[in-house]
Amino acid sequence: MSVDVKYRTRATATGGRRESLMFRGLSGTRFNPTNATWDWVDRLKKMTSMKVVLKGVETAEDARLAREHGADGILISNHGGRAAETLRPTIDIVPEVVDAVNNQIPVLVDGGVRRGSDAFKALASGARAVGIGRPYTWGLASYGQEGVERVLEILNAELTMTMRQCGTPTLAQITRAHLRRAG
Repeated sequence: MSVDVKYRTRATATGGRRESLMFRGLSGTRFNPTNATWDWVDRLKKMTSMKVVLKGVETAEDARLAREHGADGILISNHGGRAAETLRPTIDIVPEVVDAVNNQIPVLVDGGVRRGSDAFKALASGARAVGIGRPYTWGLASYGQEGVERVLEILNAELTMTMRQCGTPTLAQITRAHLRRAG
């Protein structure tokens, strides 16, 4: 049996893997290649007209390099804590990454967003969007689609309440001035 997925490698009947057409020319390609270099990103950019968003950027230096190598966006992520659970929380990384790219490309963040106030903090730190993972999976596991919808309603209500309490009726009005960092 062969699984044909245009954006992944293909598994063969013998359990072997062969490269997908999408990744032809990028040897050993996976969604999160362990041997990725900036040359690899350069080649990827030349091979596609699609937007390239780099996930897992966690330093200002890598953010600058991502911008210089043509990344169309950055997703700050610690991959759900699976790879870097004892390092800095993603929310603490947002300001330096945003500053490093100088608003030339969008910065998104995921990891650790459990409440609407967490989303507010990420947006106030300069993220253009916030991803959630665990909360919606908890809703899905408990109540299916209705659970996911309810989790999203709760997060949206909490974000709206936080915005009102901070005097920011629109997302565009959320700025770093609304944050106070410890220390």
